[in-house]
Amino acid sequence: MMDFTFASFNVKNLIGPDKEYYEFQSYTPEEYAWKRDWMASQLVDLDADVIGFQEIFEEEALREVISEASSRARTLNDAVIPDKGKAYHRKVIFRKLGVEPWDDAALAFAPNSADTGEPGKRRPGLAVLSRFGFAGEPEIIQDFDAPIDIPFQPLRGLDGDLEAGSFRLRRLSRPVLKVRIPVGDTVITLFNCHLKSKLGEYITPPGADFAPEEDLTRYDAVGRAMGSMRAAVRRMAEAWVLRREVMSELAHGNPVVVMGDFNDGEHAVSSEIIAGEVPFKNYQWMLRHDAESYSDRYTAEEASSITEQVERSRLHSAEKLFVRKSLRDMVYTTAFAGVFESIDQIFLSRHFHPDYDKRIADMEYFSVLNDHITDGSHPEAPYNKLASDHGQIKAHLRLRRD
Repeated sequence: MMDFTFASFNVKNLIGPDKEYYEFQSYTPEEYAWKRDWMASQLVDLDADVIGFQEIFEEEALREVISEASSRARTLNDAVIPDKGKAYHRKVIFRKLGVEPWDDAALAFAPNSADTGEPGKRRPGLAVLSRFGFAGEPEIIQDFDAPIDIPFQPLRGLDGDLEAGSFRLRRLSRPVLKVRIPVGDTVITLFNCHLKSKLGEYITPPGADFAPEEDLTRYDAVGRAMGSMRAAVRRMAEAWVLRREVMSELAHGNPVVVMGDFNDGEHAVSSEIIAGEVPFKNYQWMLRHDAESYSDRYTAEEASSITEQVERSRLHSAEKLFVRKSLRDMVYTTAFAGVFESIDQIFLSRHFHPDYDKRIADMEYFSVLNDHITDGSHPEAPYNKLASDHGQIKAHLRLRRD
């Protein structure tokens, strides 16, 4: 048996001091020191073996945080773990009080290919930190050699079929970082992602300084709804690209973990695209795809085969597995416009599902550091740019074989 942990951490805009990341937004040296201090403290509290970070503008700033966290871990260990001269130093309780530093951990950073470095118009990337290192080279998924055209089904009517258009995707709004994590004698494929935000996409007319929908003194409800629709379509398309990558790994029999900021709840559309379909209760009730009569339904053998194909393609929310195990009602990971939601996720392939008899690991626990969540809409939130508007989530797993 071997215990290990995976965590996801949206840090909210990590960049060095005096650097304008978004328009008129930057950290003073004092603010940066505060944010670095807060992040290091959160890392020590997380004490995770593998951590996926989102909203990383600079690798150097993240390395400074990790170095500070490791220094604190060593100081903590010196204080709470007895030296080898003590007869009781091997007791498990002391190991649990300690935190393993990340001095020898591997870090993979995925910069955003849309980040030109222009002050005020920066674009964040993401990273993965692994105490187990990586098997092979990390892979960044963002730009496509050829555009992906997503056609919509023609609309049929008495006047024939009407062409319904398509959506073209050339680049993800943020990269997806794919790494392989060696855990014991098993290699797990991890995808760290940050899908398109809920913020609306508004188009600035030629020669204008801003999009009309951004002028809230002339509030345009229909235009802003169109911006939300653009963001949602892009987010769902990005979810499909990630789903395609996940299926490639599952087709090779590889255990898969997907983590990050999905910008959608576990039952929202983009999450459902990533996770895959839930099997129909009984495919024998369903009309066949090539049915020629009411009685043309799938056989028992076909129904069993279909169910197996769907099941081996699915991902499962670690949060929901924990809810099922603990009978806990809800987990909140973020606040958006004053509404508390759960949009940060860790999804697991069935290699980790308790009902799968060939699983490689069991999820023992799911924890959230979320007592600081704030999005600035609350009066008690003075430090919202220095901390984060997200909680940190952590899945505790136990490998079934070494």
